[in-house]
Amino acid sequence: MKNIIEKIRKYYPMSDESLFALVNGFEECLFPSGENIICAGRLDKKVYFIERGMTRSYVLYNGKEVTTWFSMEGDAACGSWDLYRKRAGFEYVETLEDTLAYAISVDRLDSLYQSHIDIANWMRVLQQENFLRLQDIHISRLNLSATERYERLMTNCPEIFRRVGLGHIASFLGITRQSLSRIRARVIF
Repeated sequence: MKNIIEKIRKYYPMSDESLFALVNGFEECLFPSGENIICAGRLDKKVYFIERGMTRSYVLYNGKEVTTWFSMEGDAACGSWDLYRKRAGFEYVETLEDTLAYAISVDRLDSLYQSHIDIANWMRVLQQENFLRLQDIHISRLNLSATERYERLMTNCPEIFRRVGLGHIASFLGITRQSLSRIRARVIF
């Protein structure tokens, strides 16, 4: 659980007691590559913390999969509505690699927020960082060219380019795969 604990402590200095309470509620899950662990329209009452592997979040728009997020070692993956509204959401989470994750129920997390203020504060900071990252993605799509978005992703998340197929990267950047190929050819040369 090294990757998960490192990421937790990166965001917030959680006490050993609270960390133990949190991981004590974890259930180990092994998922093969290509499995949807969260499905739109189906309530999922768990948050998955990734120890090894990678997922992508996506939505269906006009029959096409649009990638909205990537999660890797140490990150959490969940449906937003499932977590915050306790309602079936609109997004899917698919494993891109064989993935070892640890799941905890949303109800257990809610209970831990009540009894451990540092767990509540850690989740607040984690969600704050995720919100800022999503805001940056949204503003980038409005203000930056496709080439600039590609270059920013290469700079900020080079790991994605080693582990994710070009179709998913293009979808995340809001461009076609052909456009991504042209951008890559221009940037490389």
